[in-house]
Amino acid sequence: MKSVITFEDVVAAAARIAPFCHRTPVMTSGTLDALSGARLFFKPENLQRTGSFKCRGASSAVSVLAAAGARAVATHSAGNHGAALAYAARAHGLACHVVVPATAPRVKKDAIEGYGARLVLCEPTLAARETTCAAVCAETGATLVPPYDHPDIMAGQGTVALELLQDAPKLDALVIPVGGGGLCAGACVAARALSPGVRLFGAEPALADDARRSLAAGSIIPSTYPDTVADGLRTSLGELTFPVLRTHLEDILTVDEAGILEAMESIYTRLKLVVEPSGAVGLAVLFAHRERFAGLRVGVVLSGGNVDPSRLGEFFSARRAS
Repeated sequence: MKSVITFEDVVAAAARIAPFCHRTPVMTSGTLDALSGARLFFKPENLQRTGSFKCRGASSAVSVLAAAGARAVATHSAGNHGAALAYAARAHGLACHVVVPATAPRVKKDAIEGYGARLVLCEPTLAARETTCAAVCAETGATLVPPYDHPDIMAGQGTVALELLQDAPKLDALVIPVGGGGLCAGACVAARALSPGVRLFGAEPALADDARRSLAAGSIIPSTYPDTVADGLRTSLGELTFPVLRTHLEDILTVDEAGILEAMESIYTRLKLVVEPSGAVGLAVLFAHRERFAGLRVGVVLSGGNVDPSRLGEFFSARRAS
């Protein structure tokens, strides 16, 4: 089956987003290597504009829409995509409307409004997000920019792996967090083209393992918006992202809540980076499945850092109490 995006699409997206997104560095830590039993190469997207990889996909999609004459965009988001779309819309002179679950972290809501978007709250279910967003689009005439299930979004997210494999070209494996699958799908396409033999793994919370179960079943099993600390990974796979992941991923590995918080604290203490729980899931999976990666050179995507500062102590205390 022909992929919804190609490597050439990822390269084109890289050119589109260059004026609007950072090329984030690759970071290493001898201590984290020793703890994991592997040689780790981190891609810290918490240092990206808007604090997550979502800036890449949003900038890619909005750039295309602005060139086509769009005047307003809208989306639904757990927070990071909303902030990224608000940023990209402002950079291109478009109005922006973002539907967000009422339970989303305050820091993410503040970021969306800070970039000039209109914030619309809804119930914390995917159905509520989609229904509310459809109403907003009908009311305003805005063009929907989905949070992950869109070719221009996926191509933009794929630039994470494009850069990582250009800067660390001899990786044995790549571990990517999976929520809706846009980042993982785009990364798979880029990685498979640049390094055909690289082993590709998704990473999920055990409480939100709908992607793992979907790949095992051969069809999408919807997320029930589970109560995981990794709030950015609660969404279901998309119709476009699912077949890409099914084609390219060797496996999707899961980790419990305590493991996520342990990895989050390890990143904070060893790399001196603040990442949100969703951003720490890749390292958490490596800690939980050391035997799968022993002695390998592994790229790890730290997907974002938009965590409420007031909750850091809570997260780290909960980890020690577990």
